[in-house]
Amino acid sequence: MEKPSRPARLRNPRGPLCVALAVSLLLAGSALPQRAAEPILSYIQRTWSVLIRTHRTLAAAAPDPKFPSGPGSRWLVYVSRTEDLARVRRQLSGQMPTADFARIELRRLPADSARLSGQGLLYLPFPYVVPGGRFNEMYGWDSYFIQLGLLRGRDLALARNLADNFLYEIREYGKILNANRTYYLTRSQPPFLTEMLLGVYRQTHDRRWLENALPAIESYYRFWTSQPHLTPSTGLSRYYAFGDGPAPEVLSAEKDGQEKTHYDRVREYFRTHRVTDYDVSQYYDPRRDALTPLFYKGDRSMRESGFDPSGRFGPFSIDIIHYNPVCLNSLLYMMESQTAEILRILDRATEAARWDRRAHDRAARINRLMWDERAGLYDDYDFVHGRTRRYPFLSTFYPLWAGVASPAQAAAVVRNLPLFERPGGLQTSTNISGDQWDAPFAWAPLQWVAVQGLRRYGYDAVADRISREFLSLVAGQYREHGVIVEKYDAVRRSLDVSASLRFGYQSNEPGFGWTNGVFRALLDELPAANQRSLSAP
Repeated sequence: MEKPSRPARLRNPRGPLCVALAVSLLLAGSALPQRAAEPILSYIQRTWSVLIRTHRTLAAAAPDPKFPSGPGSRWLVYVSRTEDLARVRRQLSGQMPTADFARIELRRLPADSARLSGQGLLYLPFPYVVPGGRFNEMYGWDSYFIQLGLLRGRDLALARNLADNFLYEIREYGKILNANRTYYLTRSQPPFLTEMLLGVYRQTHDRRWLENALPAIESYYRFWTSQPHLTPSTGLSRYYAFGDGPAPEVLSAEKDGQEKTHYDRVREYFRTHRVTDYDVSQYYDPRRDALTPLFYKGDRSMRESGFDPSGRFGPFSIDIIHYNPVCLNSLLYMMESQTAEILRILDRATEAARWDRRAHDRAARINRLMWDERAGLYDDYDFVHGRTRRYPFLSTFYPLWAGVASPAQAAAVVRNLPLFERPGGLQTSTNISGDQWDAPFAWAPLQWVAVQGLRRYGYDAVADRISREFLSLVAGQYREHGVIVEKYDAVRRSLDVSASLRFGYQSNEPGFGWTNGVFRALLDELPAANQRSLSAP
């Protein structure tokens, strides 16, 4: 592999962003391509090759930047209890260079993950794409947005591999995981499974493959529609992680310049601020200056949502366990309606009708409980107090993307675009909280959801405008710095976000898988003249 050039110098050459970018490039398993002079689409295409993990390159996938290991130590790789461990060992030893195979240690996953003697990678049978930077494993919702780019780049085999790995995770690990590391076994991520399956099917038309996926679809659907994810009082679902206590990756890797973790900064916030969004005594004990077990349950559930963290469900979103989120339930509506579509493809009309009814019922509940007529926005539903929480957030576009909204509701959401639209696209919320999933930050996945929601209801000119705003931000920063990153400042049109972040991890990871995928997908939908100007060197 060619030797990468030094990352471009940013405004503050000694600042945390430069350090984080440089360190992340080294820890990602392989350095990312750095050719600012080449067209951005060429950069994206070459970046996929750096972010791919296969059996042959397992020694690059096993290292975990979030859990540094000492010199000479072997990286743990766990195999499912139902797998043939001897077969997997033979397979890997036959495909990996001998020296690389000696750097890993294969173990069978215990029935109780609490009995793990060390954190490690979870075996997957097919190649996959990692996001980049400190994220050197296959992630749940990241992989959908990565797949968007792969399908448009004609890498159908790898796009199918991503979906097949998720089907494997459901069978062997009980659900699609937050990512394939042992410390993620207790939680999932936003469900995009049927969207990914249909994305592949529309290019392959492989009915047998689609039919073989049905048991996993039904199993994963039950995961989201059974307690504790189901809230019986509403018939809707919530995020609810199964693990207890602090998230291991936070204690290990999410530290600031003073060696304070996210949890240290949260305790300091609770000591010095009056919180009225929720009953803070549930989450913080001031006498002991300690976070409670319920805090950690809410914190892990917030991480299952993918929005880690924001102020959407109160400070640090730990009250998420008491809400039916509009994003999750819109995705489950899509899962229900798309499963019906899959069944119709397979000529199973009676079963499809049952899934159609589920989708119809969920849409009715979303519109009854989550639509705020006065605000003209979709909100999350607090099922404990029986009310919505008014917190303008880009999740309001999920019902448009899913097709749940009426034309009048869609028009009302569009009238509220000035709340979110900034020079660099759509900022995530209207609140500057110091969290990365709030203002002024722009994330590629939410640009995609909003733009597709706008197109579904006929607002193509608006969708084109927002796409140009975000794509020009990504392309401009790429030309200046030679890298694509995880998130951007939509107001300042910059990738330098470290000064605005106070909670969670404070780096801006390079790579970056879902930004690459969304950039390619949004660009493909624009007029040819826009495509040429945005993708030129």
